[in-house]
Amino acid sequence: MEQIKALNALEVRPTFPDVFVHHINADPNPRKLNGHIVQPFLALSKSATHPKAAADLITQATSAPNTYVFAELLQRPQIQALAENAQFASHLRLLQIFSYDTYQSYCDESPSLPDLNDAQTLKLRQLSLLTLARDRANLSYNALQKELRLPSARELEDLVITVIYAGLVNATLDPARQAVQVTSTAPLRDLSPGSIPEMIEALNNWSHRCTSTLGDLEAQIQNIRTTAAARENEKKVADRKLQHLVGESREFERTKELPGRDALPRRGFNKRSMVDAANFGNDEIMEVDEPLAADEQKKRASKRKM
Repeated sequence: MEQIKALNALEVRPTFPDVFVHHINADPNPRKLNGHIVQPFLALSKSATHPKAAADLITQATSAPNTYVFAELLQRPQIQALAENAQFASHLRLLQIFSYDTYQSYCDESPSLPDLNDAQTLKLRQLSLLTLARDRANLSYNALQKELRLPSARELEDLVITVIYAGLVNATLDPARQAVQVTSTAPLRDLSPGSIPEMIEALNNWSHRCTSTLGDLEAQIQNIRTTAAARENEKKVADRKLQHLVGESREFERTKELPGRDALPRRGFNKRSMVDAANFGNDEIMEVDEPLAADEQKKRASKRKM
């Protein structure tokens, strides 16, 4: 009964590909959605005890529309058992390539691998483009055509359009620059064996660089604070010195404006003596105490008689 249900699911699901594409675009977790799509194949794997049945299941899974995640299927004991079968071990390697490798890897090993049908070829190229976009490899038309074995730029653009429509990447085509501009990728590719230690090493290196950068920033911040405090201290000293000089200047001006004790008029001095003192040394000023001339004395005497 369980196998019949799985077969019915396989027959119905491909008749509505647009619906699933729409959900992939709308779902914030496309890997979760793909996990639901691969469930019928996981159910079939339980009864695939014969190597031929397991190999056929791999072919069906890799050919089915909108199925992009194969990690769970790859871990099934019935699938892993193909490694011990010389006839169908190549199907296990093919599933590994669909899970985490690229179309270039398939081409390099193609003599020992099963032939791909059109659906498998398209899907493997789509997944390969997703890997190249995720790793931010050279996304020029020439590099992608070489990596995906596409003879023309038009075929590459058609492939990119299908990848965008499937919700695998957010990208734009730039024919003028002959490049594909990728902004984001869906987390649908699995990790290859042995990649975890490399990722841990890369993360540790990144963490050390962040720690070193933060230390440098803290040192620069401390240096800026020390310099700012020194400048503020210098400014305060300069302000106090300036205020002191301004005070001395005002005191000097105030003292200069007030007459000294010796400059004040003393008792017994009349205005004439003050004028004489002010004009001391001027030869043109007539001395007031000089005796009058003889003619002037006679005139004054005659005036008194009258």
